[in-house]
Amino acid sequence: MVNPIKEGEEAPQFSLPDQDGELVSSNDFEGQRILLYFYPKAMTPGCTVQACNLRDSADDFKKYNVVVIGISTDKPEKLSRFVDKELLNFTLLSDEDHKTCEAFGTWGEKEFMGKTYDGIHRISFLIGKDGKIEKVFDDFKTANHHTVVLDYLKNHC
Repeated sequence: MVNPIKEGEEAPQFSLPDQDGELVSSNDFEGQRILLYFYPKAMTPGCTVQACNLRDSADDFKKYNVVVIGISTDKPEKLSRFVDKELLNFTLLSDEDHKTCEAFGTWGEKEFMGKTYDGIHRISFLIGKDGKIEKVFDDFKTANHHTVVLDYLKNHC
């Protein structure tokens, strides 16, 4: 059972390597809105659909001044291949020790094909300019994630 942080709470600070191995910190985005989306594994079918839809919606996110950042436990090298293969136009961060996932409450027990294991739950957070969680998105499909977030932005901006 995961327990994601709630709307109105302060977003945990993070500093993680991106797909190029460069350190990216939450402080780098001070005063900006961030869609921080947690996904299980780069280059898997669902995660690819989700990432490509976000890529294709980049102009819409820019209209609302929202920076898109993805986080998984994949190594930076794998993230780099994912970005190159799918021509992703946003930053992916590597949380190999899942400390940031834990801080946001997205790391926990999962079940797949009868096996139980710990992993990332697919949850997204819209972080406001003030650094607080503006909205938690935890009820969507990989194919409509971008639409759910953009619908929220259209109705709350």
